[in-house]
Amino acid sequence: MQLNHELPDYAFALRAADGRSARVNDRQLHASFILAPNQIIEDWGVAQADALTPEDLAPLLALSPELVLLGTGETQVFPSAAVMAACLTRGIGIEVMNNPAAARTFNVLAGEGRRVVAGFLLSA
Repeated sequence: MQLNHELPDYAFALRAADGRSARVNDRQLHASFILAPNQIIEDWGVAQADALTPEDLAPLLALSPELVLLGTGETQVFPSAAVMAACLTRGIGIEVMNNPAAARTFNVLAGEGRRVVAGFLLSA
Protein backbone atom coordinates (compact mmCIF):
# COMPACT_ATOMS: atom_id res chain seq x y z
CA MET A 1 0.00 0.00 0.00
CA GLN A 2 1.34 3.40 -0.95
CA LEU A 3 0.73 6.30 1.47
CA ASN A 4 0.76 10.01 0.66
CA HIS A 5 3.98 12.00 0.97
CA GLU A 6 3.97 15.14 3.08
CA LEU A 7 6.34 16.61 5.63
CA PRO A 8 5.17 15.76 9.16
CA ASP A 9 5.89 17.59 12.43
CA TYR A 10 7.61 14.46 13.75
CA ALA A 11 10.84 12.72 12.77
CA PHE A 12 9.57 9.39 11.43
CA ALA A 13 6.63 8.76 9.11
CA LEU A 14 5.54 5.55 7.45
CA ARG A 15 5.36 5.95 3.69
CA ALA A 16 4.37 2.35 2.87
CA ALA A 17 3.87 -0.94 4.72
CA ASP A 18 2.88 -4.49 3.98
CA GLY A 19 3.74 -7.87 5.48
CA ARG A 20 7.29 -8.07 4.11
CA SER A 21 8.64 -4.51 4.19
CA ALA A 22 7.97 -0.96 5.23
CA ARG A 23 9.31 2.41 4.15
CA VAL A 24 10.02 4.80 7.01
CA ASN A 25 10.81 8.22 5.62
CA ASP A 26 12.95 7.24 2.61
CA ARG A 27 14.39 4.06 4.15
CA GLN A 28 13.20 0.55 3.28
CA LEU A 29 13.01 -1.91 6.23
CA HIS A 30 12.74 -5.69 5.90
CA ALA A 31 12.83 -6.80 9.56
CA SER A 32 10.31 -6.19 12.35
CA PHE A 33 10.72 -2.79 14.00
CA ILE A 34 9.29 -0.41 16.59
CA LEU A 35 8.35 3.13 15.69
CA ALA A 36 7.53 6.19 17.78
CA PRO A 37 7.08 9.66 16.29
CA ASN A 38 10.68 10.60 17.13
CA GLN A 39 12.41 7.24 17.52
CA ILE A 40 12.90 4.01 15.60
CA ILE A 41 14.14 0.70 16.97
CA GLU A 42 15.20 -1.60 14.17
CA ASP A 43 15.51 -5.38 14.13
CA TRP A 44 12.85 -6.06 16.77
CA GLY A 45 13.32 -9.79 17.33
CA VAL A 46 9.71 -10.87 16.70
CA ALA A 47 8.35 -12.06 13.35
CA GLN A 48 4.92 -13.51 14.14
CA ALA A 49 2.06 -12.36 16.37
CA ASP A 50 1.37 -15.85 17.71
CA ALA A 51 4.97 -16.03 19.00
CA LEU A 52 4.79 -12.63 20.74
CA THR A 53 5.28 -12.67 24.52
CA PRO A 54 4.62 -9.96 27.10
CA GLU A 55 8.39 -9.54 27.43
CA ASP A 56 8.61 -8.69 23.72
CA LEU A 57 6.56 -5.57 24.44
CA ALA A 58 9.14 -4.18 26.89
CA PRO A 59 10.90 -1.95 24.30
CA LEU A 60 7.55 -0.48 23.22
CA LEU A 61 6.38 0.12 26.78
CA ALA A 62 9.73 1.71 27.69
CA LEU A 63 8.81 4.58 25.33
CA SER A 64 5.87 5.53 27.62
CA PRO A 65 3.07 5.38 25.06
CA GLU A 66 -0.58 6.14 25.68
CA LEU A 67 -1.40 3.74 22.86
CA VAL A 68 0.41 0.78 21.29
CA LEU A 69 -0.35 -0.18 17.71
CA LEU A 70 0.59 -3.70 16.73
CA GLY A 71 0.89 -4.29 13.01
CA THR A 72 0.79 -8.05 12.49
CA GLY A 73 1.81 -8.29 8.84
CA GLU A 74 -0.43 -8.90 5.84
CA THR A 75 -3.38 -9.93 8.02
CA GLN A 76 -4.69 -9.06 11.44
CA VAL A 77 -3.65 -11.71 13.98
CA PHE A 78 -4.42 -11.20 17.64
CA PRO A 79 -1.64 -12.08 20.10
CA SER A 80 -2.27 -13.99 23.32
CA ALA A 81 -4.37 -12.55 26.13
CA ALA A 82 -1.18 -12.19 28.19
CA VAL A 83 0.31 -9.88 25.55
CA MET A 84 -2.84 -7.74 25.47
CA ALA A 85 -2.86 -7.64 29.28
CA ALA A 86 0.75 -6.40 29.35
CA CYS A 87 -0.56 -3.10 27.99
CA LEU A 88 -4.05 -2.97 29.44
CA THR A 89 -2.97 -3.59 33.05
CA ARG A 90 -0.72 -0.51 32.75
CA GLY A 91 -3.54 1.66 31.44
CA ILE A 92 -2.05 1.67 27.94
CA GLY A 93 -4.38 1.03 25.02
CA ILE A 94 -3.44 -1.57 22.43
CA GLU A 95 -4.86 -1.91 18.93
CA VAL A 96 -4.05 -4.84 16.65
CA MET A 97 -4.35 -4.52 12.87
CA ASN A 98 -2.62 -5.45 9.65
CA ASN A 99 0.46 -3.42 8.70
CA PRO A 100 -1.15 -1.10 6.12
CA ALA A 101 -3.89 -0.12 8.60
CA ALA A 102 -1.36 0.29 11.42
CA ALA A 103 0.78 2.55 9.20
CA ARG A 104 -2.16 4.81 8.36
CA THR A 105 -3.26 4.93 12.00
CA PHE A 106 0.27 5.66 13.23
CA ASN A 107 0.63 8.63 10.87
CA VAL A 108 -2.73 10.09 11.91
CA LEU A 109 -2.08 9.72 15.64
CA ALA A 110 1.52 10.98 15.42
CA GLY A 111 0.26 13.95 13.40
CA GLU A 112 -2.16 14.72 16.24
CA GLY A 113 0.74 14.76 18.71
CA ARG A 114 -0.38 11.58 20.47
CA ARG A 115 2.10 9.39 22.38
CA VAL A 116 1.77 6.45 20.05
CA VAL A 117 4.25 3.60 19.61
CA ALA A 118 3.87 0.98 16.89
CA GLY A 119 5.40 -2.44 16.54
CA PHE A 120 5.46 -3.79 12.97
CA LEU A 121 5.95 -7.49 12.35
CA LEU A 122 7.65 -8.22 9.05
CA SER A 123 8.38 -11.68 7.69
CA ALA A 124 10.90 -12.54 5.01
